[in-house]
Parts: sequence; C-alpha cells; structure tokens
Amino acid sequence: MEKLTFYALSAPEKLDRIGAYLSERLIRDVGRHRYGYVCIAMEALDQLLMACHCQSINLFVESFLKMVAKLLESEKPNLQILGTNSFVKFANIEEDTPSYHRSYDFFVSRFSEMCHSSHDELEIRTKIRTSGIKGLQGVVRKTVNDELQANIWDPQHMDKIVPSLLFNLQHAEEAESHLDNHSLWEPKTFAIRCFKIIMYSIQPQHSHLVIQQLLGHLDANSKSAATVRAGIVEVLSEAAVIAASGSVGPTVLEVFNTLLRQLRLSIDYELTGSYDCAVISAQIIKEHEERMFQEAVIKTTGSFASTLPTYQRSEVMLFIMSKVPLPSLHHALDAGKAGENRNRLTQIMLLKSLLQVSTGFQCSNMLTALPSSFLDRLLSAALMEDADLRLFVLEILISFIDRHGNRPKFSTISTINDISVLKLKVDKCSRQDTVFMKKHSQQLYRHIYLTSKEESNVQPHYEALYSMLALISIELANEEVVVDLIRLVLAVQEIAQINEDNLPVYNRCALYALGAAYLNLISQLTTVPAFCQHIHEVLETRQKEAPYLLPEDVFVETPRLTKSLDHLVPEVFFRQSKISEVLGGSGYNSDRLSTPYIPQLTDEDRLSKRKSIGETISLQVEVESRNSPEKEERAPAEEITYETLKKAIVDSVAVEEQERERRRLVVEKFQKAPFEEIAAHCGARASLLQSKLNQIFEITIRPPPSPSGTITAAYGQPQNHSIPVYEMKFPDLCVY
Repeated sequence: MEKLTFYALSAPEKLDRIGAYLSERLIRDVGRHRYGYVCIAMEALDQLLMACHCQSINLFVESFLKMVAKLLESEKPNLQILGTNSFVKFANIEEDTPSYHRSYDFFVSRFSEMCHSSHDELEIRTKIRTSGIKGLQGVVRKTVNDELQANIWDPQHMDKIVPSLLFNLQHAEEAESHLDNHSLWEPKTFAIRCFKIIMYSIQPQHSHLVIQQLLGHLDANSKSAATVRAGIVEVLSEAAVIAASGSVGPTVLEVFNTLLRQLRLSIDYELTGSYDCAVISAQIIKEHEERMFQEAVIKTTGSFASTLPTYQRSEVMLFIMSKVPLPSLHHALDAGKAGENRNRLTQIMLLKSLLQVSTGFQCSNMLTALPSSFLDRLLSAALMEDADLRLFVLEILISFIDRHGNRPKFSTISTINDISVLKLKVDKCSRQDTVFMKKHSQQLYRHIYLTSKEESNVQPHYEALYSMLALISIELANEEVVVDLIRLVLAVQEIAQINEDNLPVYNRCALYALGAAYLNLISQLTTVPAFCQHIHEVLETRQKEAPYLLPEDVFVETPRLTKSLDHLVPEVFFRQSKISEVLGGSGYNSDRLSTPYIPQLTDEDRLSKRKSIGETISLQVEVESRNSPEKEERAPAEEITYETLKKAIVDSVAVEEQERERRRLVVEKFQKAPFEEIAAHCGARASLLQSKLNQIFEITIRPPPSPSGTITAAYGQPQNHSIPVYEMKFPDLCVY
C-alpha cells in the first residue's frame, strides 16, 4: 500500500487508471462474494483518497463513487455500512477544485432508503438507519459548498432528507417498545448499546427529544420492577453523556424533578415493601433492588449535571437542596418512626445526589457557587445527629472549596508531610473570595467547631474536617482568615482538654491529632520561624511523652490510645498566648489571636436539638461569671519593669491552667449539684438582674429635668423642679 501511495503521489495523472482498475476488481469481487477482497479494495481507495489532494483527483473520484454506489446497492448490510463509511470519509475532504458536475441524486435516494430500513433484527436495522443518517449528513456537507456556489442546489434533495431525519426521531419510541416487549432493560447492556446508536444517529439539536422520551417512559414504568427502572435510568445516564453540554434544553429542572420524584418513590417502596397495595413477597430482594435503582438515579443525576453550564448547574444544586427535609421553621418533617426513617433515607439520597452534582464543579466566584439561600440550608444539615449526613455535608463543602484539585493531597492526616513536596496549586485570594469569607466565614467556623464535638464522629469525619481546614487555608485565606482558623483549631484543642461533652478517649485524641496536623500545615504556609519552632517543639514533646495525641497513632486501622488523658503535661499543648506572641511579632493581629474562639448559639441548635438545657445554662453562667459586676475593681496599673515582664511570661502557663480549672469546676457544679441548689443560684442571679433593670427603668422613665438645669438653694442643697413638656419655654431658634 505504501508503494501504491508513493506511485500515485509521484504520478497523479495515473490516478484515474488506478481508480478504474480498483473499481473493476471490486465489482467483480462483489459479484463473486469475495468480501475480504472487497474490504481490501475499499481500504486502498480510502487511503489514496486521503493522500492525494490535487486537481487530478476529480477523475479518481468518479471511480471511487461508482464503487461506493455498488456497495450501497448490495443487499448485504455490512457492505452498505462499508460503503457509507467510505463516503463519509470522502465527504470530509476539502478538494482543491470543487466539482460542479457531480450528481448525488443516487446517494440521497439510497441513504434515505436506508433511514427507513425495516430489517427484521433490531440491532442490524438500527445500524443501517444510523449509516443512512451519516450518509445524508455527508451528502449535505459535500454538496452545500459546491452546489450553492454554482447555484444548482436541488430542493428535491431536502424533500427526501427531512422526512428521513424525522422518521428516525420515532426510532427511540420503537426501541423502547421492543425492549419492553422482550424484557431487555435488564441486563441493560443491550439497551444501552441500542440507544447509543440512536443518539449518535440523530442531529445533536434533537437529542433532547430522546431524553424527554426516556423520562416519560420512566414515569410510565414507575411501578415496574426496580431492575427495569434501573435499566431505563442507566440508559438515560449514557444518553446524557452523548448529548453533551446544553442538549437537555429548556427542561433542565424538569429532568431533575423527574429523577428526584422517582428517587422518593423508590424510598417509599423500600420502606413499605409494596407498590401501593400490591405487597411484594420477596421484600429482602426488593430492598436490594431498590437500593440499586437509587444508586442508578444518583449516578444519572451526576451525568446530567456534568453536561450543564455553570449557571444551570448552580440552579440544579439549589433545586436539590430545596428538596432535602430539614428541621426548620419552613419545612416540616414526617412524624412517627416510619416518618423518621423516610426523612433519613430522603436526606441521605438527596445529599448523595447533591455531592454527585457538586463534584468537579469549579466556580471562581464563591458568592455565586454558594449563595446564602443554599449555604444556610446546607449548613443546617451539618448539625443533624446522623453521622452520615454530616459527612456528606463536609464532602459537599469541600467539593466547592477545592477549585484546583488539591483535595487528594490532604486525604490523610499527618504531621510528617513536607508542604514543599506536595506541589499545591494555589492562586492569590481574589476580591470575591475575600467578600465571601467576610460574609460567611463565622458561619463556616461555627459549623466546623460544632461538627468536631460530635461523639459519633469516626476517622472519615476527622479527615474531612482536616481537608476542609487545609483547603480554606489554601483557596480562601488572607491574614484575617489565617488568624481565625488558628483560633478555631485552638478552641477545638480546648474541647478535648476540658471535655465538657464527656467525649470518649478516641474522640479526644482525634481532636488533639487534628489540631496538631493543621497547625503543622499552617506553620509551613505562614513561614514564621518562631511559630514553626513552637509547633515543632510541641510535636516533639508529644512524640516522646504522648504519641497518642498525634495522627500517626490515632488515624490508623488499630489506633494506639491511652486509657486516660487526665495527667497530660502542659508542654504537649499548643499555647494560645505563645502563638499570639510569636505571630503578633510578625504583623498578625495579636489581640485577635489572644481572644479565645467561642461560637454563638442560634436557632439552628434549638431546631436540630444539638444543645441540651444544661449545656446552655452552663454556657450562660460561664459568660456571667466572666462579666460579673461583683468582681473586685482592678488594682491601679503597676509600673512595667523587666521583672514584671519576666513574671508575666513565666506565669502565663499557670494562668491558663487556672482558667481551665475554673471552667471545669463551673461545668462540674452544674452537672453534679442538686437541682434545688442550681435553682437557688439562678434565682439569686435573676433577682440581682431584675433589681438592676428596675433601677435602669426608674432612671429612663423619670420626667426630664428643667431646661434651666439644677437649681441650688441658699444652703447648697440641689432642688429638682420637674416641669411638664408643654409648659417648658424653649429658645425661639429651637422652635419650628
């Protein structure tokens, strides 16, 4: 073949004779059913056609088209498809000298006939029709330039082409009927293959019609077996990928509404064990099949979303989030045990769908990606008691924040990773990111803090928390965000130290390890030598004295823990005063760093039942004890000397220990003291508060003094004269 191609390129005037010879051989081989030689001849013609682009090719093309026509006239489907493929290759060639004398009438007629093929076997019939449409596309592509330039475009061509294309749009319905009648949706391989052929055979602008037809067929089979519905959904998933971006057209929300409706129906079928009143005996098998169908719907949701532009994808995520049942004032949950099960399954499935849609979603503007209406509902789900729900929320947030694909580099929690070898992809924090963090940072920090306190957390939760902290530091961080994240992690360390929530040893060790890993990471990002040294010293101390506070001992298959955490030496803790000192010397806000992070309680805690009454009272009493008016007045500021500074530095650790002990005693008092004692204490505080309020009210509602002020009598005693407002005399300039 190489020699023949070289000869044709060297002597292009010989092309017509080469073409005539190959054409004669092919016609003879077709007549003798020597199909192997036919394929060889067509391969030779195709290669010569692709290699030789010159004026002499017109003579060669005549022989080529004669051979293609011979194949199309054959009754053998394989020869028809072979001829069509060769014609499509020819149609893609831009000739140096377009020919205006060629006639494609035969090819239009023949390809149109192929579009209406009625072969007995569905797969062969589909292939013939697909080839016919491809051939018509090739005819249009080849003739538009030639014939329009010569003003000889034949309108009769369109009279044949348009009906053929419209006829094939009905082929999807025919395929559905065939698959239904012969129970071919499961196994789904054959069904997927059929619809792939259909999707490739029609124009892209019409592909949404096939998708709508499949959605309607899914609705019509909503009470069919789960395997049938799963087969239809799998076909939908493959069709969405082929349809490509934007092909779903104006019915995007309709598509997702149909999928989510089928998802909820499947959850009801799984819980009740029946389609309406018809009880299915094999309930265990049915539950398994319904779960399979649900996973297929979730996969299809992600497939559809991946084809959409950013703005439509955002709308879909808002739409899905609005369907998640949450304990809010505007969304009532189903009551009873059955209602709780339905709520939980619905929440899990919808959040899994949302995770599928958000995966790979990269939007440079976080305000657009996470609007308040979406973020508020998503973070509300982070306060639910179910551990799976909280993990899904964390993963969804991470998928939004991770816009440069850095997540895999933080999949494991470690203190021995060198950030210089991670090759992180980092961009400068944009103005939109800064605005987003100013608006929503405290909301994010609060939910990270509350999520870290959950007793039901396991290793994936802590890994997700670590990834989220790390990605915020990389994607959205400025100096203020870095300071707040350090405060947040130190507060998480304090959760483990004070242990107000009576967490198990594993959870406390996990919080210590999480803080160690993150502070090690942020110290490398900030590159402040004194800060890095403090973190390194604490890590070394833990390695020697308490390795069970490091991720390398905690986040493993078999954690190596201690029995008690009551006697830890102060050197194993990261000290807020020290970090504030070293970072303050490098330009960071030391006042903010030295202020402990305390999240504010909101209505979300009440609605999600995350805080008990006792916890709320203890927090209120603690705040009161800090701001109590009964405290002694501060002593006058003493002179600052070297000895004073030295004493303050030496005693800083002891002060922190005393503060922790005081807080522990307050919490212990409200956990163990008799109810009468607590009630009496709170009653005394309430009486004191009421008396102060009465004094304030008495002052504020007293009639205003006379404009002349306080009149002093002859004996020096002030006398207050209260004059009604309507009798007061005001200066003329003050009267309107």
